[in-house]
Amino acid sequence: MGDEGSVRVDLWIWSVRLLKTRSMATTACRAGHVRVNDERAKPSTAVKPGDTVRLRHDGRERIVVVQKIVRKRVAAPVAQECLIDQSPPPPPREALIPVGRRERGAGRPTKRDRRELERILDRYRVQNEPPEGD
Repeated sequence: MGDEGSVRVDLWIWSVRLLKTRSMATTACRAGHVRVNDERAKPSTAVKPGDTVRLRHDGRERIVVVQKIVRKRVAAPVAQECLIDQSPPPPPREALIPVGRRERGAGRPTKRDRRELERILDRYRVQNEPPEGD
């Protein structure tokens, strides 16, 4: 479990349960969502204890420091011992709720739906407008 040396970053990310499947970890590496020591990582990039791994997933950035090397998926309590989590706190749930999404198969929005959506968007625009003095 605590083998010294190094291991592939995609395997380690999956082993410590940062992502659900190894193929998701490999895809994240290929897409450029994984960085090891602030350098873009390929799936085969080696990680060793002390390395910093940054992972962008689901609109959130996870920053972890490798404590132990594991080559096989381990239980959640053991996985927590293999890393030091330095991630910022997750955004509030309200920030994650998509605005303007309709249920699949609901058809075109009615005039009432469009007016409600415009009202919400206008409120959002007013809140996020830069001050006039800039």
